[in-house]
Amino acid sequence: MSAEISEITGRTEQPVSTADRRREQRGWYFYDFACSVYSTSVLTVFLGPYLTAIAKSAADPDGFVHPLGVPVRAGSVFAYAVSASVILAVVLMPVVGAAADRSGRKKPLLAAAAYTGAAATAGMFFLDGHRYLLGAALLIVANASLSVSMVLYNAYLPQIAGPEERDKVSSRGWAFGYTSGAGVLVLNLILYSGHDSFGVSESTAVRICLASAGIWWGAFTLVPLRRLRDRKVAGVAAAEGKVGAGWRQLISTLRDMRARPLTLAFLAAYLIYNDGVQTVISQASIYGSEELGLDQNTLIVAVLLVQILAVAGALGMGRLAQTYGAKRTILGSLAVWALILGVGFFLPAHEPVLFFVLAGAIGTVLGGSQALSRSLFSHMVPSGKEAEYFSAYEMSDRGLSWLGPLVFGLAYQLTGSYRDAIISLVVFFAVGFVLLARVPVRAAVAAAGNPVPARI
Repeated sequence: MSAEISEITGRTEQPVSTADRRREQRGWYFYDFACSVYSTSVLTVFLGPYLTAIAKSAADPDGFVHPLGVPVRAGSVFAYAVSASVILAVVLMPVVGAAADRSGRKKPLLAAAAYTGAAATAGMFFLDGHRYLLGAALLIVANASLSVSMVLYNAYLPQIAGPEERDKVSSRGWAFGYTSGAGVLVLNLILYSGHDSFGVSESTAVRICLASAGIWWGAFTLVPLRRLRDRKVAGVAAAEGKVGAGWRQLISTLRDMRARPLTLAFLAAYLIYNDGVQTVISQASIYGSEELGLDQNTLIVAVLLVQILAVAGALGMGRLAQTYGAKRTILGSLAVWALILGVGFFLPAHEPVLFFVLAGAIGTVLGGSQALSRSLFSHMVPSGKEAEYFSAYEMSDRGLSWLGPLVFGLAYQLTGSYRDAIISLVVFFAVGFVLLARVPVRAAVAAAGNPVPARI
């Protein structure tokens, strides 16, 4: 007979069997499996170049398009759309998080965000001709929906995993995501590179790849929606449905977070070093093409290699955390990130094999550092406020990662060297390391009212 576990949500205590909890965990993994295909195939590989090509085809002789009469360089449409999606997500995430915690109904909100994003992504099949505005609009909706859904997804972690197993569960979720991202990317590349043999044009192949990511996202979201369950929080029924309740709760959450300076100290450290991580990911292809002279096929294979090795990295670092604790393992990964940048600075041009080695090193620490950061933060979240706090976490992850690209761009502008630009990012890992090392994580967990794991 399975053991019974007491689960506390708000002021309501509910007995949950180990078998039921394991079933929820397996369902939870599948949302990463569902939505990671969008991040890999759509955002990282196909949509940027394709949307830019559509915008250029609609541009005037000077290379400008004119949405709403505003002159915009065709090559900037994709970047501006991503920025607009970040702004929309920053507005929505805290409000949705507050509403989820007040009502205890995360699952309907997760379904709404996931299927809005999946539908927008599937709609990218219709991007042809001069429809760059449609592409920009669908990108904004899909990207913002993904961010909102990740707030709700992450907020389940402290509810479905006990303190001692949280690192392992979080790492498995990331591993599931990277597995699907790599697998679907392989299928996409087969279709894209052999489109003639499949009897379709190159643009049609790209549109199929884009749309298939939305279909995949929607189809596999059914698994977590069937297995995850809502936790009703006592004492909030009267506030449900009132206009402005979410905004009032957001203000209350911000005040609550100010009273937990150790949790905020971790968020500050995470904001710094994660900004470095996100900048390395987003700028690595530019560094490879512009500084190292590598072709597009080499860069795509490198992206695939990162996805594959991130699976092993997430699982391996999860095991390390069980022995050394999440904080020490993350600190070790930040040191490796700094070393990767140092090696990248000296990497010779036109050497794809060495670039693959560097991509493999990035994949090894990428999944683990992200998974363990999520699980470590989950210990510092007060019970009943998971979605609200994870909205702040997700804003750090997606909404506020602007400083790294700015430093990268300024370094290149001042020096004219992408090597100097890439090495400038070491400061994010160094500062993040120092800030994280100074956070007393045990005290932070206790201050949040949560049990302190034996190793953290």
